[in-house]
Amino acid sequence: MPRRSPRPGKGETVAATYGIADLAREFDVTTRTLRFYEDEGLIAPERQGQKRIFSARDRVRLKLILRGKRLGFSIGEIREIINLYDAPPGEVGQIRFFLDKIRERRAALERQRDDIAATLDELADVEARCTTQLRDLGKRHS
Repeated sequence: MPRRSPRPGKGETVAATYGIADLAREFDVTTRTLRFYEDEGLIAPERQGQKRIFSARDRVRLKLILRGKRLGFSIGEIREIINLYDAPPGEVGQIRFFLDKIRERRAALERQRDDIAATLDELADVEARCTTQLRDLGKRHS
């Protein structure tokens, strides 16, 4: 549940903030996971003593981190993708880089799929030969 920042100053808008438990619950992750992402520099909540106050920006970054993990990207790759948003050429560069990473990931998964298919074919062949050999041995010992 988002909280509103107390009394914005002149020219500031009221921004939503989140506690660590709020984001952990919303994204179905542990608070330890959020602290890990913070330690990795992927999110940067404000601190009030021991309390972490996450911004809307942290929430969006967390969403991107988790999407990247689901797609199989490493923490390093996710960091690169996220950090490109703030570097020239900004969002365009980030999206281009992300597309390159998606293509690389897809190619790796397709290679894995081909390797798995070849292994399954080989297992089926070996299984058939072993089944035949076992049947033939059983006939000789009968």
